[in-house]
Amino acid sequence: MAPAKQIRVRFAPSPTGPFHIGSARTALFNWLFAKANNGQFILRVEDTDKERSKPEHEEDIKMGLEWLGFTWDEFYKQSERTEIYEKYLRELLDKNKLYYCFCSKEDLEAERQAMMSQGIQPKYSGKCSALESDEVEKRLSNREDHVLRFRVPNDTISVKDVIRGMVKFDTTLMGDIIIAKDLNNPLYNFTVVVDDALMKITDVIRGEDHLSNTPKQVLIAEALGFESPRFAHLPIILNPDRSKMSKRFSDTALSDYINQGYLNQAMVNFLAYLGWHPKEDKEIMNIDELVKEFDLGRVQKGGAVFNAEKLEWLNSYYVSHLEDVELIKAASKFVPKEWILTKEIIASVKNRLKKLNEIRELVDFYFELPDYDKELLKWKEMSFEDVVSNLQAVAEVLEGGSVMALTQTKYEGTKVFESALAGLAEKNGKGEIYWPLRVALSGKKASPGPLEIMEALGKEESLERIKSAIKKCAV
Repeated sequence: MAPAKQIRVRFAPSPTGPFHIGSARTALFNWLFAKANNGQFILRVEDTDKERSKPEHEEDIKMGLEWLGFTWDEFYKQSERTEIYEKYLRELLDKNKLYYCFCSKEDLEAERQAMMSQGIQPKYSGKCSALESDEVEKRLSNREDHVLRFRVPNDTISVKDVIRGMVKFDTTLMGDIIIAKDLNNPLYNFTVVVDDALMKITDVIRGEDHLSNTPKQVLIAEALGFESPRFAHLPIILNPDRSKMSKRFSDTALSDYINQGYLNQAMVNFLAYLGWHPKEDKEIMNIDELVKEFDLGRVQKGGAVFNAEKLEWLNSYYVSHLEDVELIKAASKFVPKEWILTKEIIASVKNRLKKLNEIRELVDFYFELPDYDKELLKWKEMSFEDVVSNLQAVAEVLEGGSVMALTQTKYEGTKVFESALAGLAEKNGKGEIYWPLRVALSGKKASPGPLEIMEALGKEESLERIKSAIKKCAV
């Protein structure tokens, strides 16, 4: 028995726009499949579209993959493989599987309109397929515009898709297809076949939108004597209203989510569930668990709905479970450089963070107390006299050295102070004590609790803010 082939998959994006969510999901499924089967993950940049391919988009793709944690075993750029493609184009010409087509765009459009008016599926008529070689050479020497068309046989192509089962295609509806503009400018359906064969790709895992390309690629592979890989076409990603997502909209670019402060762990977890589900009913899976359990047989056929609320929930979960040191490092990118985030500050807002770009608004008061309206200090029907009285009582407790001793940025005796504060609350009312104190410390209607804030601010800064609030009430 021959040894089993090593699994080799490829992620083959075109650098013609931002690296988007759909491509990230495709990359993930390829990467998971490779890792789950001790295989190899190849990154192949399909940049033969010279006008639309941009270096910045290629860098965006690489950055996105690295951020997600998907390392690749081999890297290729199609723009560096032109000579290889020319060799196989010439082979098809020699086999009479390919021919030069000189039809103008105007002629092709007139032909298409005529077929449509008769209720016929539009396809190329094959007008140039029988041109004599002498005429072809003459027209080429005259530099007439042309393309290279592949002769599509009239047949039924059956392809076994790992996800969709047996899929049949009627090639009589296709007509001869263009696979190159000329010998130096091959097109997608041709280059992908050559590369998949030469790179020994065993499994092609890609979006459902490529399903219609499959029979073309199978025919080209057969003409070149190549063995076709296994195919698995992933369900399309849908908006919540079940309309198709498009990479033309910036809100689906992966970089947008990175810039909003989503964590890569949350994004990987979320993407994995876009069209796939584990054996057990669970929502949280880290990358190692996904690799261990990933199976293409559990990929659904129907469209996968993109649920932004679910992504946000997952992100808040992963944020809340980050070690404080890691969260400080990640969150520091979203605040001014002069703001030094401490464990105490992070701990006070950690469970309120959904996305890291929210950190600035949540912690800004630690670095600069906002100029708030003194009315905010009042709890329900409190008078300013009561506010002042209660804040003074808190200040007196705080100033007692035996109760609170400042050591750099942290308090000692927090429990003692908390107990004393609870005593004041029991006497004067919980809201009447904690609300004015929290507002005095934060200047905000919504913020962490006063004890958390004070531990982050330190004794002296806390006292200064309380006294400032007292003065504000007197104005």
